[in-house]
Amino acid sequence: MLKPGTILDDRYEIIDVVGTGGMSTVYRAKDERLRRYVAIKVLKSDYSSDQNFVSKFRAEAQSSAGLTHPNIVSVYDVCEDDGRYFIVMELVEGITLKEFINLNGKIGMAQAIDFSIQIASGLEAAHEHHVIHRDIKPQNIIVSKSGNLKVTDFGIAKAATSTTMSTTGIGSVHYISPEQARGGYSDERSDIYSLGITMYEMVTGRVPFEGDTNVAIALMHIQNDMIPPRQLYPDIYPSFEKIIMKATQKKPERRYLTAAALIADLNRVKDNPNIDIIVAPPTITGAPTQQFTTEDMQRIKNGSAARGRREEEPVDDTLVVPESSEVSPDRSRIEAILRQAEDEYSYDDDDEEEYEAPVRRPEPRRAEPRRPEPKRGSLKRVSDDEDEPYIRDDYEDDDESDVDPKLEKAVMIGGVAAAIILAVLIFVFVGNMAGWFNFGKTNKTEATTEEGSTDTTEVAKVPMPDLIGLSQKAAEKDLKEVGLNNYQFVQENSIDVKEGYVINQSVEESTEIAKDTQIIITVSAGAEELQVTDVKGMDEDEAYAVLEKQGFKPTRSYKFDDEIEKGKVISTDPAAGSSLKAAEPIVMYISQGSEEKITKVPNLAGQTERTARGSIESANLTVGDVTYEYSSTVPEGEVINQSIAANTEVKEGTTIGFSISKGVEKKTYRGKVNGTISTDDEDLSATTVTAIIYINDAEGVHEVYRTTESGGTIDVGGSLDGMNHNDGTVSFVVMSVDGEDVTDYYSQSLTLTYEEQ
Repeated sequence: MLKPGTILDDRYEIIDVVGTGGMSTVYRAKDERLRRYVAIKVLKSDYSSDQNFVSKFRAEAQSSAGLTHPNIVSVYDVCEDDGRYFIVMELVEGITLKEFINLNGKIGMAQAIDFSIQIASGLEAAHEHHVIHRDIKPQNIIVSKSGNLKVTDFGIAKAATSTTMSTTGIGSVHYISPEQARGGYSDERSDIYSLGITMYEMVTGRVPFEGDTNVAIALMHIQNDMIPPRQLYPDIYPSFEKIIMKATQKKPERRYLTAAALIADLNRVKDNPNIDIIVAPPTITGAPTQQFTTEDMQRIKNGSAARGRREEEPVDDTLVVPESSEVSPDRSRIEAILRQAEDEYSYDDDDEEEYEAPVRRPEPRRAEPRRPEPKRGSLKRVSDDEDEPYIRDDYEDDDESDVDPKLEKAVMIGGVAAAIILAVLIFVFVGNMAGWFNFGKTNKTEATTEEGSTDTTEVAKVPMPDLIGLSQKAAEKDLKEVGLNNYQFVQENSIDVKEGYVINQSVEESTEIAKDTQIIITVSAGAEELQVTDVKGMDEDEAYAVLEKQGFKPTRSYKFDDEIEKGKVISTDPAAGSSLKAAEPIVMYISQGSEEKITKVPNLAGQTERTARGSIESANLTVGDVTYEYSSTVPEGEVINQSIAANTEVKEGTTIGFSISKGVEKKTYRGKVNGTISTDDEDLSATTVTAIIYINDAEGVHEVYRTTESGGTIDVGGSLDGMNHNDGTVSFVVMSVDGEDVTDYYSQSLTLTYEEQ
């Protein structure tokens, strides 16, 4: 575990741990070079020395680094630092969809549809780059604070063009597709199945299959029918239930074949919840469609020999469980798949990290070219690729060590029958070339010769093949196979049909036509290129309507902006004026107004006024009123208190006031003396004397009044300001004109009072 403050690659500073998975730990970090926060997934030290695990870890980065989409967590970099291998990714603040469901119990229909469209849009982008996630589940989907969803953890994603069947390539067992559960080949439709289970959980608050063990749950995905969502909650849209049921068909070919098709139906339900055009095909029992290869033929031919194999000889254990409710899957095989995955990858249903090394799949054997016969028995076409293999619809895995005697007999009889049919076909072909027979419908055409006689010729007709939905190459191949060469391809924009695939044909399927009939085949040129309208400054709903009407699929992303008013569009991605195909996703960035950043109020206690001002400004706060007060406890010049308590979280820019101590309070007083001094001595009464009045306190003697006059009685009235004490006494001195102290001859009747100043 890395400690906060650790620097990776001289660039990324570790802040704290976000989560831990089976193979790696995810940290929140800061990119010091670009000044942004990122998520870093670091391979655990236990695996760093294992080159096999390191290669799997790098494969994750390679498979997801090329994916750029608003609904996919972006991968920025992959690095190695001192033996640590790590991936740098976009940091998304929010919670997982699993946590969101747990908090809400179940999700409302409108939000569930919106969430489903966002997840499917991310998968569509990944599938276009031939990347299969293979572990779609709510734990791997993040709900951001703005409500946007992002698919993360392409931990066991593989390039679809370079991988094949692997027993370790399984996702979480509650969301695993039947083909993954049995260890078979998985493709884009496996992701669609897992998304269907996720949609089921969103609207019901539960997964469809629960069991005591992973094996039991995996078997349920293969064998059991799930309870329709509306049986649990009747308020679920019937149309949305049909989408879920179609996406979770046991047989991959009966599901949505692409994420784009799933999105199209979700948008129809979003626009009209009562729509009834979504077809969820019923479950059809029977074995899955499998490629019928030369090895399969050889296995059947050698069936009798296999029965005689000695028990001690090794037996091929690559059994594929048939997809049929009538044949029990091999429980031990599934258990072995799950056990192997758990041992190698620390498999757990809630584990956020699961990886798989890419395994190259042998290229499929090229099938024999199709012949123009309209009927092919148990063989049927399932691909529009240029090299279309024959496959059989009734394939069933047979253990080479135990061939059913009935099957042996059937194979033998079939072989004889095939030989006879082949001989007949050769005879008919040779006879037809030699003109022995006239096959096919003919059309007699009359022409007048120079001699005036009529020359009648017969024109052979062939059935028009069904080309709709095929690629242009496959369509051209089918036309040539039946002898139709007078055809022309024209292009037409379409948002529903993939570019390069047939939209329409001028002659309907199975129509008997002459070989020289002109045929027009309309091929999709893809969606029309449109110029993105500038919606900057528009209200978000208005902008959404404009872009949607233009033909795009707008989504919203919210961020702070100091200039654009809250609720208005900041920009779009792609930008205004860019070219973008119709029905493509476009992101609208909506302003949330100025970002209200939060900071903590500093503790100013004991700081001087200058220091306190600096502390407030450093925290991006504003200095408020500064006052000055006496304090008997806080030294003069230091902060006594502040307007907002220390460590309180406030918005940046908040005003903080404080008060400074003036020290111990010093009061001043005015001392007043009133009254008289008098004497009975007749001589003093007849002479002039000087009388001086004093106030005496702890600080000394203070003169308060002085007068020179004659008489036996002297009136006194004086005051003294700025005295620090209010507990003094009064005294006086009387001096004769010749300087003699005659105080003793006088008595006083004086009063001392104080006033606080």
